[in-house]
Amino acid sequence: MNITETKNSKINNINFDKLSFGQTFTDHMFLCHFREGTWQTPEISPYKPLILDPSASVLHYGQAIFEGMKAFKDNDDQVWLFRPEENFKRLNCSAKRLQIPEFPKSYFFEGLNKLLYLDKEWIKSGQENSLYIRPFVFASQASVQASAANEYIFMIICAPVKSYYNGGEINVLIAEDYSRAANGGVGFAKAAGNYAAQFYPTSEALKKGFQQIIWTDADTHQYMEESGTMNIFFKIDDILVTSPTNDRILDGITRKSIIDLAKHQGIKVEERPIKVEEIKLAHREGTLKEIFGTGTAVVVLLINCFSHQKENYKLPNDTSLANFLKKTLMDIQYNKSEDHFNWRKTIV
Repeated sequence: MNITETKNSKINNINFDKLSFGQTFTDHMFLCHFREGTWQTPEISPYKPLILDPSASVLHYGQAIFEGMKAFKDNDDQVWLFRPEENFKRLNCSAKRLQIPEFPKSYFFEGLNKLLYLDKEWIKSGQENSLYIRPFVFASQASVQASAANEYIFMIICAPVKSYYNGGEINVLIAEDYSRAANGGVGFAKAAGNYAAQFYPTSEALKKGFQQIIWTDADTHQYMEESGTMNIFFKIDDILVTSPTNDRILDGITRKSIIDLAKHQGIKVEERPIKVEEIKLAHREGTLKEIFGTGTAVVVLLINCFSHQKENYKLPNDTSLANFLKKTLMDIQYNKSEDHFNWRKTIV
C-alpha cells in the first residue's frame, strides 16, 4: 500500500460541536483502481477532489454502490468498529448484483485500519459522537457504451458526525403511489440509484410535514417494507414485528443486531409481511405500542405519527422498547457493556 500523509491537518479548524451530518471530512482517503482485470496497489493520500473524464461510465449509467459504517471511541481512547465483516460482505453482494468486480478482503481491512489509525484524532469519545465511514465503488471507465465498465475506483472517506436527526423522532407518510424497489430489482443492494429515486417522493412528503416515507410493495401498496433509508419495526402488544428481507428490502446490519438483542432479552420477534391495514387496525384497537426505524446513521429512530389516505395516526408515548434497544446497542458500540455477540472489533 502506498501512503502519503497530509502535511497540514484540517482538524484544528473544525467545530466538533456543530457538525452537519456528512459534510465535514477527515484528512485522508483510501483509493484503489481496478484496471486490466485486477485491483491495483491501494493508496492512502490526503483528502482531495477527483479528476474524472466526462464520459466516465458512472455518470451515464449509474454503476455505483456504497456502504455505511461507523467507528466509535471509548473513554480509554480505544477505537472500535461495529460488525465490519457484515459491511464487507454486503458491499461485495451489492457489487455482484451491479456487475462490479468484488473487492479483496485484505485490501479492505488493511486500508480501513490504516485510514482510521491516521485519522483517529477525528474520532471523538462521548455518546452520539462517531466517525461515519463511507466505502464506495463506481465505474470510472471513459465510455458511453451501455455495458458494464472495465475500470472502477474503490474509495473510503470518513466524516465525524453526531446524531442524524436532532429531534429524536419523526412523522412518516405511508406511500400509496411510489415504490422504493420492485421484485427482481436492486432493492437489497446499496446501489446509488436506489437513493436517488427516493428524493422526489420524499420531497413531496416534506411539503406535507412528514420527514420520511414508509415504502410499500410495488405490486399492491398493501405491505410495509422500509421507512426512508431505514428498516422498520412495529411493537404490537408484546411482539416486535418487522418485514422479512427479500430482493426489495435491504438486509440492514442494525436491523439484524436489533433482532438479536431483542431475542436475547426474551422478546418475541416476528419477521413477516406486514399489511398497512393490520397496523391501522392495531392502532385503533390500542395494541400498536411503538414504531421505529433502524440504520447505521440513526441507530434507532422513533416514529411519532404515521399517515395513510390523509388520516393521521399518533403513536402512544410508550417508547420504552425502542429506547432500551438503542441504549443497549450503543453501549456495545461504545465499549460500555459486555459484547455477548462478539460484534465489536478494535482498530490496531
